[in-house]
Amino acid sequence: MAKKATAADAQLVMQLYDLRREAEMRKARHWWVNQFWPRSADEFMKISFTFGTQENNWLRQVSGYWSMAAAFVLQGALNEDLFLQPAISGEMFLIFAKVQPFLKELREKAGDPHMFGNIEKVIMSSRFGRDRFKLTLKRVAMLQEKAGSKTS
Repeated sequence: MAKKATAADAQLVMQLYDLRREAEMRKARHWWVNQFWPRSADEFMKISFTFGTQENNWLRQVSGYWSMAAAFVLQGALNEDLFLQPAISGEMFLIFAKVQPFLKELREKAGDPHMFGNIEKVIMSSRFGRDRFKLTLKRVAMLQEKAGSKTS
């Protein structure tokens, strides 16, 4: 049986939540969730290589945040079952669902075989995570149709 969540786990979750409330992070998260709909590795890389732009900053800020949070889980600093609760990491699933269809190509083009690796490991490491991800993929497909081909 997995280790039960502790008060320290809850405290870390609340600290992560506070980071998500920071003004620039809110803008970055809004952009990722509502405006950034990459349909290919090339569309992602276009933003990724436009250093100094707001979108590039937001791309790195949000993906870095969720990679960091996932690393806490992978290194045992944060309880996995608690972290995977939709109210805590639902946004991470959405972010990953947007890039997963072309992740292999994205990693090749970026020259980084570990890109989104922490996020992928945490999501795929449990049945709950895998099932939640399947549901998220379906939702993203519906949302992507509504968004059309917007990427910024």
